[in-house]
Amino acid sequence: MPNTLSQDYKRTCVWKDDLFAGKVVFVTGGAGSICRVQTEAMVLLGADAVIVGRNGDKAAAAAREVAELRPGAKVLSFAVDVRDINTILEAVKQTVESLGRIDYVIAGAAGNFLAPITGLSANAFKTVIDIDLNGSFNTAKATLPELLKTKGSVVFVSATLHYRGLPFQAHPAAAKAGVDSLMKTIAVEFGPLGIRSNALAPGPIEGTEGMSRLGKGSEHNRQRSYEMIPLGRYGTTQEIADGTVYLFSPAAHYVTGQVLVVDGGQWQTTSPRMDAYPSVMLELAKQPNKI
Repeated sequence: MPNTLSQDYKRTCVWKDDLFAGKVVFVTGGAGSICRVQTEAMVLLGADAVIVGRNGDKAAAAAREVAELRPGAKVLSFAVDVRDINTILEAVKQTVESLGRIDYVIAGAAGNFLAPITGLSANAFKTVIDIDLNGSFNTAKATLPELLKTKGSVVFVSATLHYRGLPFQAHPAAAKAGVDSLMKTIAVEFGPLGIRSNALAPGPIEGTEGMSRLGKGSEHNRQRSYEMIPLGRYGTTQEIADGTVYLFSPAAHYVTGQVLVVDGGQWQTTSPRMDAYPSVMLELAKQPNKI
């Protein structure tokens, strides 16, 4: 089971227990560790939820577990490929039929892996763009008609990868740059209609899928990565939850078109992946190019 929240969250957080009572949150990527924690926080604070993902069994299992966090919580799941807007539209239709509304949307379906451009095929690059960027657009496009009815809010799950040139991350960095731009356009176009649009950019969060895939290394490297974070540690899932709750809460009613970075200040220091620069890049340049 991923690193998740517990009912203790309501005791330790600063938010009212029933902050989102009567509301519904629609989450793409909700079975993944970051988006699952976001969903858990919303459910613990009173919302009903819909978890969608390409793996229907995984989404259903996550929905059952999240529903157990709060008595009476309704948490649905649907098998959806965010690259196909028709599958999202069908999930939105069934959500409204079952739960009556959509107040909040978390667009978080994503893919990532480490690869230099020379080792990254055109198809692999396209796949990440399709999931991260096109999937975010499809999610917003399919849910905005319902958000217009509820004067709702959308939060995109972004990243800090594109704030500077970062080796081995050309594909997700390009995708997340597009996500941030999309988020701002929605904020401007739909703000006059009562919809807020923001993004949350997590940094290194302990116990998440991203850290297990991208943060492998020795204990020495782990300690070195701590040193590169101004706050001196990895983040917690509760800190991601709190950032998400803030963006959806009345406390952020005058906040739109913004990226909330939750990374302990990491992006403003030199990336650990740059330690071997430029020697590692010169070595990679000798390898065959993947087309």
